[in-house]
Amino acid sequence: MARYNAWQNSGIIAEARVMDQSELTKDRGAFFGSLMHTLSHLLWADTIWMSRFAGLTPPSGGIQDSATMVTDLETLAMQRFRMDGQITNWTRDLRDLDLVGNLTWMSGAAGREVTKPIALCVAHFFNHQTHHRGQIHMMLTSLGIKPQDSDLFLMPEDL
Repeated sequence: MARYNAWQNSGIIAEARVMDQSELTKDRGAFFGSLMHTLSHLLWADTIWMSRFAGLTPPSGGIQDSATMVTDLETLAMQRFRMDGQITNWTRDLRDLDLVGNLTWMSGAAGREVTKPIALCVAHFFNHQTHHRGQIHMMLTSLGIKPQDSDLFLMPEDL
């Protein structure tokens, strides 16, 4: 899933690079409004989950700030590439035993401390990415842009 995540993110960034800033930031009715805001939220969410899973520094601000954490596409692309590498490296070292037990964290979304099975949290982590990338795919498609394939079985082996 980490390889898939990086593959899909690189494709979306490539499509976004051909768009002008006004198109990237135009509200398109998605949960976070624009394509840029959704990309920023995804990076924020991946960063906060990786802070819980792997001890990375959490992002500043809460979920309400996530859509504007990064407002420049090139900065986002650089940070996205770095984060995808960190996710890939983290998953490469995971063992079955690492997914046993619970994870406890203070959830800003829930407004309280939460404890859930770590395996469920990791599944949520990747599902959340797919959910919002689906929104991005819809935004691109509505603009007449054909994003790359998103079927898992079509992912290149050399990634």
